[in-house]
Amino acid sequence: MKGYGMISIGQAGWIEKPTPAIGALDAIVRPTIVAPCSSDTHALHGGIGVKENLILGHEAVGIIEAVGEGVKNFKAGDFVVVPCATPDWLAPGVQNFKSFSHDTGVMKSFKFLGSKDGTFAEYFHVNQADANLAKLTDGVSPEAALMTVDMMSTGFHAAELAEVKYGDTVVVIGIGPVGLMAVAASVLRGAGRVIGVGTRPICAKVAKEYGATDIISYKEGNIVEQVYRLTAGRGADCAIIAGGGGETLGQAVAMVRETGTVGSVNFFDYRDKIEINALYWGLGMSHKDIRCGFCPGGSERIRRMMEILKYGRFDAEKLITHKFNGFDELPAAFELMDKKAPDLIKPIVYLDK
Repeated sequence: MKGYGMISIGQAGWIEKPTPAIGALDAIVRPTIVAPCSSDTHALHGGIGVKENLILGHEAVGIIEAVGEGVKNFKAGDFVVVPCATPDWLAPGVQNFKSFSHDTGVMKSFKFLGSKDGTFAEYFHVNQADANLAKLTDGVSPEAALMTVDMMSTGFHAAELAEVKYGDTVVVIGIGPVGLMAVAASVLRGAGRVIGVGTRPICAKVAKEYGATDIISYKEGNIVEQVYRLTAGRGADCAIIAGGGGETLGQAVAMVRETGTVGSVNFFDYRDKIEINALYWGLGMSHKDIRCGFCPGGSERIRRMMEILKYGRFDAEKLITHKFNGFDELPAAFELMDKKAPDLIKPIVYLDK
């Protein structure tokens, strides 16, 4: 089969591989719509270490081509929504009740980019299909459902990690697609003031539409100082890190008040250096919590994400700014995501057109 991915660090291209084998509990899916992600471009440039001849992609909806004999809830021909994280639900790491993201080790539930080929292919493999696939909810478009599998689920997890409560002042650092979903999630959880940190006008516009009350930019000065000015010296109750480099953790800790919480879903580069000023951490006495995590997996989470969309809590399709038609358009969409054009939030590719 044909797929698109990284031949080596910095070199993207078409890759020929055998169609993946299927296990008793698994499914083979033919993707119909996929979305390139910053995590894919991050991998291409070596951000997660050395990878070779790896088909990229981890955001897809599609049609089941085949299921293993042990699959109960799905059959060939079913249209499915595929979470970006597909845990091994029998692994000890899932049983610690804290996260489903680390089934056999750190981020090991993120199999598409970590341990096997991804969704930018004619076919891809999904382990433990009954637990890792969701049927499309009535009243939700395939395009909107595609936004649940990573962007929405990850952004909502950021608000969960930050423990956003009603009336809180929340700062979202990075208002790309994940950050925009963190804005929406913070509003749904009852935040009062939501301050977005970003520079692209299209992202600022959509952030406001999702409920952000203020937008600030690092181009206009120190973002920590800007937050304290906006809050009359009080600081934020929560800070969410959804983008940026190693400096963002120290900034987030500095901008939250005593007893505040930092929630990070940012995919840092392994070469980043993380530093926290002890004074801004209250010399370790401030009860400021730092919580980080990766997008949860599983069919039930995606079903819940789609329920939010079904009942009109917000419009996830606002994330989609560019649409491509045809398998051969994958490189163009991928390059657009890599370059981050000023008018870009999220591109999608229809593979069946």
